[in-house]
Amino acid sequence: MRRSLKRVSVLSVALMVAAVLAACGGSSKKSSSATTTSGGGSSANLSVSSFTSDFSAMSQLKGLAGQGKGLVGVLLPDTTTSARYVSFDAPYLTKAFQTAGFTQFKVDNAQGSASTMQTQAEADITSGASVLIVDPLDSGSGAAIENNAVSKGVKVIDYDRLTKGGPADRIYVSFDNVKVGQTIGNGFVDCVKSWNVAKPNVLVMDGDPTDNNAGLFSQGYNGVLKPHFDDGSYLKVGEPAGTWTPSVAQTTFAQQYTAHPNINSVVTPNDDNANAVISYLQSKQIKPKTFPTTGQDASKSGLQNILKGFQCGTVYKPIYLEAQAAAAIALYLRAGQTPPSSLVNATTKDTQQNTDVKSVYLTPSWVNIDNMQQTVIKDGAVKVSDICVADTQAACTAAGIK
Repeated sequence: MRRSLKRVSVLSVALMVAAVLAACGGSSKKSSSATTTSGGGSSANLSVSSFTSDFSAMSQLKGLAGQGKGLVGVLLPDTTTSARYVSFDAPYLTKAFQTAGFTQFKVDNAQGSASTMQTQAEADITSGASVLIVDPLDSGSGAAIENNAVSKGVKVIDYDRLTKGGPADRIYVSFDNVKVGQTIGNGFVDCVKSWNVAKPNVLVMDGDPTDNNAGLFSQGYNGVLKPHFDDGSYLKVGEPAGTWTPSVAQTTFAQQYTAHPNINSVVTPNDDNANAVISYLQSKQIKPKTFPTTGQDASKSGLQNILKGFQCGTVYKPIYLEAQAAAAIALYLRAGQTPPSSLVNATTKDTQQNTDVKSVYLTPSWVNIDNMQQTVIKDGAVKVSDICVADTQAACTAAGIK
């Protein structure tokens, strides 16, 4: 009887030890899986600084891409207000998802129609979308699309521009747009000095007031310019109603220039509007490096105008960073996981709802003739053959662009 009890006792101790070892091993495995996705790629340390032009960071999300279910639908606004959506956003978003090994996504462009975007969103939801990435034409139509999606259990990402009045539980992915405006303002100030404009008579042109980004850009560059207006070193001639339509921007500028022929510089919030203004100035035989204009998007036309001496510079927002960040956030949400704070690194005020929206902020930079080679050319954002043409080749050679 004693021998039997002793055997039971030894067996019990052995089982207890095994249980402890198993528990320790299980704890160790759990800790390891917290930093590694099921596909073996680590995503715990992914941050906004992880993304590069070779998209290599996205391969860390292959395991995450295998989790969750449902389509990721991408809704882009148009092909007219900026060339970026076709040339950059759509292919970069596609590359970001594909590099992560994810194929259940669809990219649509609304071609400037809010009703088309709504139809595209509903089609995605019907097809089983679990996440929508939305770059709306305006906040009103965008909020309707997003709130409808959330009511059906779909997660929403605001892409590039904040949708005022959108759902509370969303994430906004963009560049720091106040900083974009400040970069435009600082670039303008530097240009006024380097182009020797003794008494700047400045027309300030804004983007479409229905676009939340336009207000943030304006906040940024007006903040930079205010001290110059206040001390009288610059004269603010006017700030007419804004637009993102180049033909409207050209008409507005022509009207202002006719009414105020003292205008000798203009703050323009993107390259397409700047190009419209520059075309008008060229029709008036305005000489290069005498009439500062600014831009944004590092478009082909903007870069060529910089090389020609009609545009001071452009805000370069490497869209491959924005596309990767949005795709990464979408994969986290689709997998039912909370994106890390190293990605969701800011908040943005939705002034319509007076709420703070969780945000991913990326950093813009100023591109001019001096650093074009080291930025947009190096990154492959534009081909040398696209900007170094007959009437810009000499400037390209002088700037070492090759």
